[in-house]
Amino acid sequence: MGAGHGHQLHYHGHSPVHRVPAHLKILALLGFMIVVVATPRDWYPVFGVYLLLLAAVIGMSRVPPTYLLKRTVVEVPFVLFAVLLPFVATGPRTEVLGVTVSQHGLEAGVALLIKGTLGVLASLTLAATTEPQELLLGLERLRLPQQLVQIMAFMVRYLDVVTGEMRRMKVARESRGFSARNPRHWPVLARSAGALFIRSYERGERVHLAMLSRGYTGRMPRS
Repeated sequence: MGAGHGHQLHYHGHSPVHRVPAHLKILALLGFMIVVVATPRDWYPVFGVYLLLLAAVIGMSRVPPTYLLKRTVVEVPFVLFAVLLPFVATGPRTEVLGVTVSQHGLEAGVALLIKGTLGVLASLTLAATTEPQELLLGLERLRLPQQLVQIMAFMVRYLDVVTGEMRRMKVARESRGFSARNPRHWPVLARSAGALFIRSYERGERVHLAMLSRGYTGRMPRS
């Protein structure tokens, strides 16, 4: 089910956190996220406790902090939104470093940044200490619908394939002197995206037929 394709997130190790069953780690992450989201946004000392707890888990996992920090780039959209909130929100105004901003927007932006960072770090810790195969089996054990688990399995398995196809198409365009520098080139990119979608769809059909020919009955093998 694509365990070998999680190398970009998974950090191989034999720490106590690595050995915890996947379904328990998923439940722990879910509980942690619920508690973080439910915490009032001005309880900053409590968020500090959450961060210390998360740091302790990361320390026990023996995953280098830099390994996780480099992958927090996924949080960039949330950071941008949090930075913009004080400037676009309404309500009482306050001054920060000589700039007048919305007080409510500032509080909401800080809370979003803190909660988002905690959630991203916790999720990355789970991904770094759990093989994709184990995650999928853990979701099955938690009674997640089988079809949803299979969709996730195929996503993990073929994400690298589609990414590689997209990279080859980019190289082919550049080898013909194409460079997307202005909106006039967007139609070419749109056609490339359409071609990638069609290729991915056709590949999915071929894979499905191949699976049926090998006795696929709607449930993925565990081996």
